[in-house]
Amino acid sequence: MILLVHMLLGAAIGSYLKSPLLAVILAFFSHYLLDVVPHNEYSLKNIIAKNWKNSRFDIFKITLDFCTGILLILIFSKNSALIYACAFMALLPDALTILEFIFPNKILKTHSRLHIEIIHFLKHKKIPAFWRILGQATIIVASIIFLLVK
Repeated sequence: MILLVHMLLGAAIGSYLKSPLLAVILAFFSHYLLDVVPHNEYSLKNIIAKNWKNSRFDIFKITLDFCTGILLILIFSKNSALIYACAFMALLPDALTILEFIFPNKILKTHSRLHIEIIHFLKHKKIPAFWRILGQATIIVASIIFLLVK
């Protein structure tokens, strides 16, 4: 799932819940829920291989994705600190996975295995791109609607 989708759902959760602690926890776990849904992701092979010369475009895509998420939250939400905290918490599982590549240890490796191999179990199924994109688009639209009506 691209970062934008995780961020928008996290922000929507933060906009609806009165309890900051519950909002942050649910935003974090929403990441795993979204990763079960069939989706497209961009390749990180060059970054994982530390092939920095060929990683420029990958890093650009990630940066653009993140900045677009921030921009959409800025435009469509009431811009409270909790909304942004929840958007960032929804990204934390991916950040932990990246940390495992940089600082390998047992805890992060266990998380990465759970996150990448178990939760993304549909990743290797042949689901048409149309359905993968439609799922992400639906979550984006629903999250924006939730941000607007709250």
